[in-house]
Amino acid sequence: MNAEFKAQRETRDYQAADAAHHIHAFLDQKALNAEGPRVIVGGERLHLWDNDGKRYLDGMSGLWCTNLGYGRKDLTAAATQQLEQLPYYNMFFHTTHPAVVELSELLFSLLPGHYSHAIYTNSGSEANEVLIRTVRRYWQILGKPQKKIMIGRWNGYHGSTLGATALGGMKFMHEMGGMLPDIAHIDEPYYFVNGGDLTPEEFGLRAARQLEEKILELGAENVAAFVAEPFQGAGGMIFPPETYWPEIQRICRKYDVLLCADEVIGGFGRTGEWFAHQHFGFEPDTLSIAKGLTSGYIPMGGLILSKRMAEVLVEQGGVFAHGLTYSGHPVAAAVAIANLKALRDEGVVSQVKNDTGPYLQQCLREVFGNHPLVGDIQGTGFVAALQLAEDKATRKRFANENDIAWRCRTIGFEEGLIIRSTLGRMIMAPALVATRAEIDELVGKTKIAVDRTAQELGRF
Repeated sequence: MNAEFKAQRETRDYQAADAAHHIHAFLDQKALNAEGPRVIVGGERLHLWDNDGKRYLDGMSGLWCTNLGYGRKDLTAAATQQLEQLPYYNMFFHTTHPAVVELSELLFSLLPGHYSHAIYTNSGSEANEVLIRTVRRYWQILGKPQKKIMIGRWNGYHGSTLGATALGGMKFMHEMGGMLPDIAHIDEPYYFVNGGDLTPEEFGLRAARQLEEKILELGAENVAAFVAEPFQGAGGMIFPPETYWPEIQRICRKYDVLLCADEVIGGFGRTGEWFAHQHFGFEPDTLSIAKGLTSGYIPMGGLILSKRMAEVLVEQGGVFAHGLTYSGHPVAAAVAIANLKALRDEGVVSQVKNDTGPYLQQCLREVFGNHPLVGDIQGTGFVAALQLAEDKATRKRFANENDIAWRCRTIGFEEGLIIRSTLGRMIMAPALVATRAEIDELVGKTKIAVDRTAQELGRF
């Protein structure tokens, strides 16, 4: 931090108040209360500080969102200026405002030309909630109201609202009340686990063709859309084989099923392309966006529609009974404008594609390619995953891989590193502004965490 930090309250006081009033995400709250959460008080570029003055390298960009890192004065200034001029107004009552108009002009200048309209939300979860209703409304307008089944993927993640949870494929979330009718799932394209004796190319085709089988099972006349992340984020940074997405697109076009990409994590430069679907070479009908849209500085998301869909909704649809109080919020829009201009004008996305992204991927493969605990390395740009494995040659996973990966993550925190564990995978996604020196720190501290974990398992 720029100035010397002095704690305003004792850490234990914050922890006690936190325990008294909060239920945290995806944790056993009773266990967390006994342990006490870290109290983060400051951030600059890729680093965070807690209330006790300990410094951490944030290898996860918060939750895949602080693409420009912490402490950006230009984003703060944009928010301040907009707060002073127009802190709030809505998009009801036949009304718009300059910030949201200018954001959309900028956003669509960065998107491929076949997209034209946006419905803004407050988060990625809301974007996917809106997606369900928008897709079904589209087919209603075209006289096909029976086309309402949405197909997602097991172990996919699309958010924590009821609709988004159902669309996702996290079964433990469904068991907690998160399932809706007219939603189906197919398997994830997880080659390391499910590839068997197939080549990656063969497996990619087989995984994609599950979609065709499911469409035929349900009846193409009943299927509205296939929804998936270009690479799976919360499910473990799983990258499908190269054959997967072209085949998925062919199947969707053949059966007149909308192809919807969840770009909440992959969007805004993460892969070295502006959007992850561009890296994988397919053309979705919708994009769900959030996170990197504002670099996480203020909540904002959205659903991007193709011209094909927007024309039907606008020209034939009449009133769309949808609206959010904070849709297109002027302060969020102003921050998004500043963020997108910085990503564009400072050459951040092209740097990830041509320099720092390849450097990160090279470093990971050089350091962990022959590591006794690592069975596979996946990723591109500034997103990556280390697959922990008992036997690399046979792709045998540890029976207790969750516990091992969680232990590795915990050691990372001890070493001043924030990376994430999902199933048996250690995942990372640093801020896009990371320098080679910061990448070296990320890889070096990750190696310490993985080495210590291996030593505890007797693998060294």
